[in-house]
Amino acid sequence: MPLDRRSFVLGLGGAALAPGLAWSQDWTPPPPDRELRVPVRGGSIYVRVNGDLAGPRAPVVFARGGPGSNHAYFLGALKMAGERAVVLYDQLDAGLSDRPNDPANWTVERYVSEVDAIRAALDLRRLHLVGHSWGSTIALEYAARQPGGLLSATLGSPLISTKSWERSTTAQLAKLPPDIQRVVNAHEAAGTTDSPEYARAMETFYAAYLSRGPRADYVLAYRDGLVRKTNGRVYLGMWGPGEIRATGLLKSYDGEPLLPRIAAPTLVVTGEYDEMTADVLRPLAARIPKAELKVIPGAGHALPSTHPDAYVALVRAHLARNDGI
Repeated sequence: MPLDRRSFVLGLGGAALAPGLAWSQDWTPPPPDRELRVPVRGGSIYVRVNGDLAGPRAPVVFARGGPGSNHAYFLGALKMAGERAVVLYDQLDAGLSDRPNDPANWTVERYVSEVDAIRAALDLRRLHLVGHSWGSTIALEYAARQPGGLLSATLGSPLISTKSWERSTTAQLAKLPPDIQRVVNAHEAAGTTDSPEYARAMETFYAAYLSRGPRADYVLAYRDGLVRKTNGRVYLGMWGPGEIRATGLLKSYDGEPLLPRIAAPTLVVTGEYDEMTADVLRPLAARIPKAELKVIPGAGHALPSTHPDAYVALVRAHLARNDGI
């Protein structure tokens, strides 16, 4: 699902991490081994590669959330670059990619087509595809096409359908104090989400379910060093003013019928305190023929950046099991 258009996946602070799940502060992300611009419909997108694309283990491509955020929160995944190529990219209208800001480009199908463009540019005959949040929508749609060479899929904290997403987020909202619920519901119903009162109430929601831990210094430094960061315009247009309910182009999105068509082994992962809860995900994951659901203790929705060690460990093991070597 999408991420807060103001803070996105990099989070708002919040509760401490569970023991043993803190960032490894003694690790510095490597610079990209290769950077390129890949032509897509509507412009070109930024792609970075670390690791050997021709190595024995298939490359992994990461599709980030948003819409409108950048690849920074997947930095922890670069720890896998010694064993396989890791490909990070920014979707059109976000990060270091072109920003035509044309709503005609804001379709699920066009964003999914970026994966094919990356495969063609890098000659990826085999790959693993990892999505998180809205990026999981891209991974879901792509995997349901059963493309040749797709060895596995990972759906992290996924937007599978807007109705299931809102079932989860409204249930999470109902666990917060009554005054927070009242403010959020009243302003969203009235369309007055530009109110400071609404913003303050949503800070409470995000602290509880989006970001539940500190970010690594290197993530902050990398993000702050990017010339172009997040794009709130595409988030607002595709999703809406806040995480709980959709008002944008994805308001009626429903990828649930695609679940049985995913042939690749699939890891579904969520945080213990995620916006997309395990309770809602469990029956959805059961509709994927070869899927397993994992929950990261103590984590919220921003788990790739707040709990990267646990997240990368799950993804790494899933990829290794399905390399076919």
